[in-house]
Amino acid sequence: MTAELMQTFDISATALGNLSAFYFYSYVAMQIPTGILADIWGPRRLLTTGAFIAGTGILMFAVAPSILWAYLGRFLIGGSVAVAFVGTLKLAGEWFPTRYFSTVSGVALFFGIVGAVFAGTPLRLSVIAFGWRNTMLFSAVVTFVICAGIWLMVRDHPAEKGYTGFSDIAVSTGKNPRKQILSGIVEVLRYPNTWLLFLIPGGLVGCVLTFGGLWGVPYLSTQHGLPTTQAAGLNSAMLVAWAVGGPIFGGISDRIGRRKPLYILGCMLAVFGWAIILFMPSLPLPLLVLSLLIAGFASGCMIISFVFAKESVPPHLAGTVNGVINMGMMLGPTLLQPVVGWMLDRSWNGDLVDGIRIYNITAYHAGFRLMIAWAILSIVLLFFTRETNGRQHR
Repeated sequence: MTAELMQTFDISATALGNLSAFYFYSYVAMQIPTGILADIWGPRRLLTTGAFIAGTGILMFAVAPSILWAYLGRFLIGGSVAVAFVGTLKLAGEWFPTRYFSTVSGVALFFGIVGAVFAGTPLRLSVIAFGWRNTMLFSAVVTFVICAGIWLMVRDHPAEKGYTGFSDIAVSTGKNPRKQILSGIVEVLRYPNTWLLFLIPGGLVGCVLTFGGLWGVPYLSTQHGLPTTQAAGLNSAMLVAWAVGGPIFGGISDRIGRRKPLYILGCMLAVFGWAIILFMPSLPLPLLVLSLLIAGFASGCMIISFVFAKESVPPHLAGTVNGVINMGMMLGPTLLQPVVGWMLDRSWNGDLVDGIRIYNITAYHAGFRLMIAWAILSIVLLFFTRETNGRQHR
């Protein structure tokens, strides 16, 4: 919806990058509070509340009369859906054996990205047919339906459905849970792997969501001459590959009992794919598609971050460290989306089509180099991590 939003609110690439990044500002800020709320409220109540606020934010975004209201809507959406992945990981820890944690995390990522896939060609066709505001109104309705479904179907522990669980139901110890969890945050930061794995996945996710979530469609349209629907379709294909890569990398990692070598391999493949896409504008379409699929699939290795971090700290800190890692993961698009937009504006040569700024290949190279740099940094940092060999720290 980049062109429609720029036209509706009369904004530049920098402002559009900020609009998109408002989602990530609140998303990142909510990660550690999400871990605290998940332990205090339980995932069922947390996920239901998050879905309700998300629906409200989408509704506000859909009817926004000005860019400020759109900012606020995006901010509410980001802060509320921030509970989704950490809440799901907490449920996974209760409902599945620990030896399948990385695999289940990958499957959760797969189904999460299915939603992002609908932000490609299906969303584009809906925007063309019904307009972006009506499309967002429908999305708000769907989110409220999901909210009701979570409350009716999800339970925090298998025992609530009459099943035997894989962990004991948490009981109150008489201590202040907020103080316990806050002290846990301080404790997880004492482990070097926490700091490294905080920074590493942001390089991969930053590339995927900066390209696939914002600048991919205009880049493919202007530099490769593709219609916007076809460009959106390629973006969706890349996201599908990312979704498939998550459970495959997670499953292989669980099977071999190693985290570091597979993660390094995935990062290297991702950098190779992005380098071809971003710096070979005359690439034939079949090779462009193949490179997008390689970059997306290889980026699925970021799912290893969660089990890697979980095994790097004592078991009682598992939930807290997942919140910290998810926060670092989303720093990638939070920082890269507006900064890439700023670089595009700096390198803009003044071209306009229907009042919308058009950026040349030099401008895109200036912005996309930042994406590649973070992904390369991720590879370097991985060499400093301590391998866990699939064993939980005690």
